[in-house]
Amino acid sequence: MADAFSFLPPGGATGAEIRARDWTNTALGPPEGWPPALRNALSLMLACPTAMFLAWGPDLCCFYNDAYRPILGYRLPTALGSPFREVWASIWDEIGPLVDATLAGESQVLTDRMLDLSRQGVPERSWWSFTYSPVRDDAGAIAGLLCVTAETTARVLGEAALRESEDHFRHTVELNPQVPWTCDPAGNITSYSNRWLDLTGQAPGEPLGTGWAKALHPDDLPWTMTAFSATLSSGEPVDVDYRIRVAATGEYRWMRARARPRRGEGGGIVRWYGVVEDIHDRKLAEERLREVNDTLERRVEDALARRKLWADVFETTDALVNVLDAEFKVLAINRACADEFEAIYGVRPRVGDNLVDLLADKPEHQAASRAVWARALSGEEFTLVGEFGDPTRKRRCYELKFTTLRDSQGRRIGAFQYAQDVTDRRRAQEQLARAEEALRHAQKMEAVGQLTGGVAHDFNNLLTIIRSSVEFLRRPNLPEERRARYLEAVADTVDRAAKLTSQLLAFARRQALKPEVFDLRERVRGTAEMLNAVTGARIRIVTEVTDGPCHVRADTSQFETALVNLAVNARDAMDGEGTLTLRLTCGEALPSIRGHAGAPGPFAVVSVSDEGAGIAPDLLGRIFEPFFTTKEIGKGTGLGLSQVIGFAKQSGGDVDVASALGRGTTFTLYLPHVAPPSQEEDAAEETAADAVERKLCVLVVEDNPDVGGFCTQLLGDLGHATVWVQNAEAALDAIERVPFRFDAVFSDVVMPGMGGVELARRLRASHPTLPVILTTGYSDVLARDDAHGFELVRKPYSADEIARVLQRVTRRPLV
Repeated sequence: MADAFSFLPPGGATGAEIRARDWTNTALGPPEGWPPALRNALSLMLACPTAMFLAWGPDLCCFYNDAYRPILGYRLPTALGSPFREVWASIWDEIGPLVDATLAGESQVLTDRMLDLSRQGVPERSWWSFTYSPVRDDAGAIAGLLCVTAETTARVLGEAALRESEDHFRHTVELNPQVPWTCDPAGNITSYSNRWLDLTGQAPGEPLGTGWAKALHPDDLPWTMTAFSATLSSGEPVDVDYRIRVAATGEYRWMRARARPRRGEGGGIVRWYGVVEDIHDRKLAEERLREVNDTLERRVEDALARRKLWADVFETTDALVNVLDAEFKVLAINRACADEFEAIYGVRPRVGDNLVDLLADKPEHQAASRAVWARALSGEEFTLVGEFGDPTRKRRCYELKFTTLRDSQGRRIGAFQYAQDVTDRRRAQEQLARAEEALRHAQKMEAVGQLTGGVAHDFNNLLTIIRSSVEFLRRPNLPEERRARYLEAVADTVDRAAKLTSQLLAFARRQALKPEVFDLRERVRGTAEMLNAVTGARIRIVTEVTDGPCHVRADTSQFETALVNLAVNARDAMDGEGTLTLRLTCGEALPSIRGHAGAPGPFAVVSVSDEGAGIAPDLLGRIFEPFFTTKEIGKGTGLGLSQVIGFAKQSGGDVDVASALGRGTTFTLYLPHVAPPSQEEDAAEETAADAVERKLCVLVVEDNPDVGGFCTQLLGDLGHATVWVQNAEAALDAIERVPFRFDAVFSDVVMPGMGGVELARRLRASHPTLPVILTTGYSDVLARDDAHGFELVRKPYSADEIARVLQRVTRRPLV
């Protein structure tokens, strides 16, 4: 009997499953009738080592190769031959539009797309790159699609970690007392630490290329550049000394530049990495030593006279000076060094003594001293910093520099130690650090005080209106017209209080946003039309919008509020007359703003420019503070820009500002650019909106007795039955006792013990058909993760809001 599957390559788990399955009653029918196009596609796919799947026919029946099997996870036992939509139902919202476009004849290529495949049945974050290509039948019509895919999670997370590491390294470099730098193979400086700018007074960017050489002493420039060029050409390590002019004092100080090359695979130099360190004090000491040597060579041959002259010279410095020969014998030592040595070890070194032998009764100190001096006597030059001194008295901190000692012919004859007392400098640095910390704390407390005062002021104003209105409403003979007016005042004031709370949470980046993907072009144009009513007839609004689509994922209401806040500020800055320009571009990088690292993007960029008076430079650093305003009393709360920056930061972007007095101000809002959204209509939402409301049994989970009692009363007035429990654990018990009793769960988010989000997730796993509605006035969990996936009602809520959301979730189709 002929093999119906002879077109399949031999071997493989998937090939065996295809052969073993009875295809008679499937949409594809017996394999003898499968078209050649399907047979060829299956043969090529099964033989390929790259993960891929094939969807064929009207139902898009699924086939896949062995490399694709791990991607299916728990779906593997039922995936073969099943409709593509059923296999990947959990992510159909993301891939459905790709499938439709592919079947329409468009190949799709996506890179590093985040998908929640839930391969083991639990949510997971993973990234994928894949291509969708149409597959045609024997007549040339599109009969299916082929997907080639690869997981890129490790690379995406690795690149994110690398960016974090690079940012960490940049911050670390700026704290280095040395000056790190890099240059290309031709010797052009490509990067440097900002400490070079502090030392030399050069402007940012000026040291690049050969601009660094402008800071050198004119006498040192020719031979420094010659030596630098010679080492770059030979590939030998750079080691050159020169003087630079210190901007703070106007004096020249000696510096030492060292660098080593990094080579590519072919051995060629791709970049040089180096540091510049201050060696001025060491240079001065060496110069004095050379003067001593020259004097001794010219005038004194007698060893005793030489020692006396050295000692006389050394006594003129406060530093601890010590010189040893290759045998660890003291060639010269000044009184300060001998006194300190005697105070620590109980023995006074003299010229001719073996310094190491003097420490024979202290083995640990002897070994350490031998090791350090051995390094110095071998020709190594280095610096040590540590505390030394008599343990019975306050110890001092010294910086010890070791350099090579040579004779007049340049031969190494010993080593030179020059130790400076840096105790006061270290203490000053510590005091400065403590002062800076105290200043930061004071600034923080000032901001907290300002924030608290502003909140108290505004809320007391609102509470005054509410309290006065309620007092009048209690009067029995109050006319109906006045009663309606006071009720309207209370409702309006509650809305204003909720808006104030929302602005504060926006500034703190703690509000629970409702992000969605939308095209900024339409939103900017629509908001610009609305702004005419805000800015007035004397403000001319100019809108410049990019031609191509520009999508972001953000809270649309908060975005519009941010634009309105910026427009209102612009109107006030122009005193109600001038041109307001809204400009939208897309695909740009995020620059470094207020010292924060930039990002390559892409970002959507919305700028709002005015022709107003501008902002004084000394105020630019405070404009985003809550309740800070330059407007007259009663003309601004000081929360508008706080809302703008809070919204931008929480949405993954930032806000920049540029201003010039008398020439206007431009605020630039950066938001991450995303792919366009799915075009599928939510039929379930439409069904819910048109459905007739029915009476429900709602489980209320609320730990606050006042709020819980009010909520159950509200639901009862809407005609629903309620059961009220005060924590999530009790809610789980109530549901497990009678699982079919409740039509919905209405739960607070912030509660002692298990929170509302965790309760909702457990119910989703154990009772997937039971709708869960969350409510909160503030939740750090929801502020950090807007993708919680549950309905959310913000406090304060109204009866109409509760009625609408209950109607929506109970009429929604369950999948």
